[in-house]
Amino acid sequence: MAPVTIDLAREYDDWHQRAFDSAPEHADQNSPWYQLVLEYLGPVSGKLVLELSCGRGGFSTALASKGAVVCAADFAGSALRIARKKALKVGTTTGKVLLTQTDAHHLPFADGAFDVVISCETIEHLLEPPQAVKEMARVCKKEGRLYLTTPNYLNLMGAYHIYDLLLKRHRQSPAVQPIDHYWLFPQVRSMVEKAGWKILRADGTVHQVPFPGRNPIRLISLERSPAIRRWLCPLAYHYLLIGRKR
Repeated sequence: MAPVTIDLAREYDDWHQRAFDSAPEHADQNSPWYQLVLEYLGPVSGKLVLELSCGRGGFSTALASKGAVVCAADFAGSALRIARKKALKVGTTTGKVLLTQTDAHHLPFADGAFDVVISCETIEHLLEPPQAVKEMARVCKKEGRLYLTTPNYLNLMGAYHIYDLLLKRHRQSPAVQPIDHYWLFPQVRSMVEKAGWKILRADGTVHQVPFPGRNPIRLISLERSPAIRRWLCPLAYHYLLIGRKR
């Protein structure tokens, strides 16, 4: 696959800047997918972690504060500039954040370089997601771990998306990115397994009901019990897969 285009890089630069300008104080590390990853991640002190598509860097900085050495990689230069400011503002005396601008389809790292690879809400915005997931496996150590989240449309949000398509409506909002893939959770599992990962666990977060003309209503009560949440994970809007490199 050829490297992504300069025009697409500019589009993502603009998107990250708009998203930051709309909510500069937003703590992205508090997003529900990051909170779900933290439930399973365990101690990271002394580990070398790759966060692929780190965005504006809040989660990478949080992991560094727990003692990890984090390579925070993103395609967008604007995101990394914001991440650098956040890292300097927060500071850490235990770990370290190394910022790298890179294409997820062609990672500039050695085979087996990382103990842990984290990819949250990323692969749905890539030109060739299977290639990126293979690259994640290549740069992870044998028996290393993958924590990957992505939207899942086997739920009411997926039905609402089909409704939108049938009406030929194109909703515009700052959250809409230049590329969006729409998947069901079995497709994501298949992609991860084919890339060289053994799936150890699945979970999910955010169960919500869409309403035309208003924001979806989140059913938080369904997520208060981890057991119920895992049972319902195939229907969650954000789907988590934990993998081990084969």
